[in-house]
Amino acid sequence: MQHSLTQTIEITHASDVYIAREAVKNIALEIGFAHKPCGELELVVTELATNLVKHAQFGSLTIKSTSFDGCGGIQIETYDKGPGIQNVDQAMCDGYSSIGSFGYGLGTINRIVDEFVISSKSGENNTTYMLCKKWLPDETSGNKSCPLTFGIASRAHPQCSVNGDAFVVKKGNKAALVAVIDGLGHGQLAHLASQKARSYIENHFEQPLLKIFQGVDHTCQSTRGVVMALARFDWEQMLLSFASVGNIDARVFGSSEPTRFIFRRGIVGRKAPNPKVTQHRWEEKSMLILFSDGLKNHWTRDELAQFPRQPVSSVAHRLLRKYSRDNDDATVIVVGNATP
Repeated sequence: MQHSLTQTIEITHASDVYIAREAVKNIALEIGFAHKPCGELELVVTELATNLVKHAQFGSLTIKSTSFDGCGGIQIETYDKGPGIQNVDQAMCDGYSSIGSFGYGLGTINRIVDEFVISSKSGENNTTYMLCKKWLPDETSGNKSCPLTFGIASRAHPQCSVNGDAFVVKKGNKAALVAVIDGLGHGQLAHLASQKARSYIENHFEQPLLKIFQGVDHTCQSTRGVVMALARFDWEQMLLSFASVGNIDARVFGSSEPTRFIFRRGIVGRKAPNPKVTQHRWEEKSMLILFSDGLKNHWTRDELAQFPRQPVSSVAHRLLRKYSRDNDDATVIVVGNATP
């Protein structure tokens, strides 16, 4: 990025929304965003500018290029002296509106951008400040193909038509992310919660694990909530990063030393505590098994010894068939190193 690009638009009328849309599109294209994320950024600015018109009658919106730790991106800020937001957490929920509209704006923004901060004061000195950042994808070290192989097995509660569990497997240029998500309970409401979490994770999988959890916590506030675990594999550094909130279980087999994860209690979407992100050595013979509580965890010693010598897809389906409970959804992901 050769120079900083900045534009500030005073938002006083609905016609200013169009000006802001054009500004963010032009700056995003010049920075290097592809057409799809440019369209998403136009939606973000539309929501922000429309909120200024509806709620504050006057405000400013600033769009500028930004960078951090060698990564370029775009930053969008709004500032107004309107009535303020009395309950920021409630305002982030889909379906909430203080003026009778659909109220999807802030939840939509949260799902699109990589960072979203709201600071609002109500009272004599009403002010609201919003900050959004979206980063360009990391295209460095992209020539080495993913050396991992993934086995996945999942099924709904035997008496339900939809699965309350969800899973994510996303491969980037130099790392891969897997997630197991369990919506509270089972049935349609659990399915809705887990799918909201899945969608957010898939759109933000390159972000730090802690930020992904915080984003899902906002996204799922209008749902029952979820429990989930994330595992990121950096195959260049041979590192496994892990974070979990709730009762998603994880085991590593085939490593030269024990792998001990930290599991935090709580519900993501219900102001869950931040997870403890830990890093572990990932070895050539390592195998990770990540599973929801729809799977029993008392596997035999002989069976455990056989896992690293079996294809990961066989391990996943074998575990699901033999150990899934008949009163819950069940999901298991198995990750290993591909055979040369």
